Amino acid sequence: MKKNIITFIGGGNMAHSLIGGLIQTGVVPENLRVADPTAQPLAAQHPINCYTDNIEAIQGAHVIVLAVKPQIMPEVTKALSVALSPPYPLFISIAAGIRLHDLNHWLGGDSKHKLSIVRVMPNTPALVQSGASALFASKHVNKTQHELAENILRAVGLTVWLEDETHMDIVTALSGSGPAYFFLIMEVLEKAAINLGLSQETARLLTLQTAFGSAKMALESQEDAASLRTKVTSKGGTTEQALQVLQQGGLQTLFDDALKAAQQRAIQLAEEFGAQ
Repeated sequence: MKKNIITFIGGGNMAHSLIGGLIQTGVVPENLRVADPTAQPLAAQHPINCYTDNIEAIQGAHVIVLAVKPQIMPEVTKALSVALSPPYPLFISIAAGIRLHDLNHWLGGDSKHKLSIVRVMPNTPALVQSGASALFASKHVNKTQHELAENILRAVGLTVWLEDETHMDIVTALSGSGPAYFFLIMEVLEKAAINLGLSQETARLLTLQTAFGSAKMALESQEDAASLRTKVTSKGGTTEQALQVLQQGGLQTLFDDALKAAQQRAIQLAEEFGAQ
C-alpha cells in the first residue's frame, strides 16, 4: 500500500481522517493527493499534493477515493469517466447511499471497461481513528485490491466485509447513524443525573467515561453484550431496577423501529441518487 498513489476526490472530514491515518501507518505523504478547492488546510497539516482539477489529480493514481457528497457524485464521476483509460485504478466510494451499479455506470464501466469499485460505509469516529467501516466489493475487485481497500480503511478503525450489497442499508442504519444514537443516550443520561442533583461537569465526565469503559470492556471480551449485562446486574440491586424500567418502556421496540426507519430512508436515498 505504501507505494501506491492514492487520490482523494473531495477533502472533507472523512478524507482528512483517512489521510491522517494513512500517514500514521507509514504511507509517504508525497503519494497522497487531494482534489478540492478548499484543501489548503490539509496541505498545511500534511505535505500532500493538492489539486483544484480532478482530472489532473487522478493521472497515474492507483486508487481513487470518491469522498464527495452523494448529491454531486453523479456529476463528479461522469466528469472523471472521460479521463479514464487502462489500466484502471481501484475506486473506493465513501458516499452514503450510492450503489455500485450507479457508480459503475457514471464512471463509464461496461462489459468492455471493467472497473474495480469498493463501496464503503464509514462512520464519524473515524475522525479519531476509532471508526467502524463496512465494505462491499464489485466482482472485478481482485485480491490485491481487496487487501488494499481494507488497509486504507483500517487506518481509521475496524473494517468488516459484506457479502450482500443490500446489507449496506442496514449498516448505514446501525453504525453509520449509530454514533448519534449513543450521543443521544449520553445526553439523556447526563441530563437525568443533573436533574437528580449532580453538577453538569461531574455528570458529563462520569457519563463519558462510563460509555468509553463499557465499549472497551465489550471490545476486549469474548462474551456478547447480553452476557456482560447479566454479569453487572446483581439480583435485586440498583442496576436491575433501572433495567426493568428501560425494558418495560419498550427500549427494544424503539430501537427496532429506529433502525428500520433509517434503513428505509437509506434505500429511498439510494433510489433517488440512482435516478440521476
